[in-house]
Amino acid sequence: MRAKSEELFSKATKVMPGGVNSPVRAFRAVGGTPVFIASGRGAHVKDVDGNDYLDFVSSWGPLILGHCHPEVMSALAAVLETGTSFGASTAGEVALAEEITRAFPSVELVRLVNSGTEAILSAVRLARAATKRDKILKFEGCYHGHSDSLLVKAGSGVATLGLPDSPGVPQALAELTITIPFNNFEALESAFQAHRGQLAAAVIEPVVGNMGVVPAKPGFLARLRELTEEQGTVLIFDEVITGFRVAYGGAQQLYGIRADLTTLGKVIGGGLPVGAYGGKASLMELVAPSGPVYQAGTLSGNPLAVAAGAKTLEVLRQPGTYDRLETLGKRLADGLAEQAKQAGVPLTVNRIGSMLTAFFNPGPVTDYASAKESDSALFARFFASLLGRGVYFPPSQFEALFLSMAHTDEEIDRAVRLAGESFQEIREGK
Repeated sequence: MRAKSEELFSKATKVMPGGVNSPVRAFRAVGGTPVFIASGRGAHVKDVDGNDYLDFVSSWGPLILGHCHPEVMSALAAVLETGTSFGASTAGEVALAEEITRAFPSVELVRLVNSGTEAILSAVRLARAATKRDKILKFEGCYHGHSDSLLVKAGSGVATLGLPDSPGVPQALAELTITIPFNNFEALESAFQAHRGQLAAAVIEPVVGNMGVVPAKPGFLARLRELTEEQGTVLIFDEVITGFRVAYGGAQQLYGIRADLTTLGKVIGGGLPVGAYGGKASLMELVAPSGPVYQAGTLSGNPLAVAAGAKTLEVLRQPGTYDRLETLGKRLADGLAEQAKQAGVPLTVNRIGSMLTAFFNPGPVTDYASAKESDSALFARFFASLLGRGVYFPPSQFEALFLSMAHTDEEIDRAVRLAGESFQEIREGK
């Protein structure tokens, strides 16, 4: 029973667009009433009706240590004793910036902001200023926040709700965004040929997490790096999701490729709102007050966010952390694939480390077009069935599932078993 969630959602629809503050929360893609969460601890959340769920959303990625991790909570408690915001510099933001630059060799200077959207729009503005060019290249299904330049053929909630783009984005600005299919070598070569010397930046999720998890094909990122260097185009890696998630040094560590600019978020805030962009000193020194590219934020480097983020990164540095996350991710992915096979349900599981997507699709899923071939109606039935069994998956076929260090082998095995029961229901048409 979720009577209190239903009551809250009814109230919310009267005071919020669609009853939510972010679209995917509305459950439009899966049906039913959204779950209103009251608390979380470890790998579990409880809703306002007292129902307990094994959580694989992890606040869409930031909670890589799980809910209410004791060291993170202690760090936050210490900051609460001193103040929550000053609009002035603090030691905490310096410490977090130092750790980011240590983890990402490509990031020589970094600016903390308040969200991934803010980070990426700032990085694009910086690239345009540095190159004195206007056009940018992006890839279908990659979501880089809701700034005007990048809300073109985006994934995430845009894909979930079936929206092609967004009204309110000026046509003249949209025309400056060149969009090509992800993982398409021919389209990549053609784009750089057709717009030779005109591209200010190429923006990419090195592991896509917003049309579901879709890794880059071998050599694709390397060729992109070569083309951007040849033409003086700024390569921006959007590592808002992958930074400190797929490896301590993000996808750049995983693939051995250095971007010119990197955007971060999610994990670096430990569950609080935060973002960052950084890169070569020659680029970042153009940012005010060092240079003429203006960007500012009253709450940038907020004491609570940087404290939670710094403590999270400190815990992640412990030996064996990413081996453990890899083991958990593989255990879940393999288990889901095997259960679907036994039930005769077409399923393709894409995974990198502790993030994965189970596509109701015979596969392979390598780009936005193939991801969209997934059976969203079948996923919706699966989601509802799992939720009824106390397992909380992302409420969209086109979002990533995130594991945390708080998940245990036993909990993964239980989720796999319950998923098997849901697959059987689907096969039997229940």
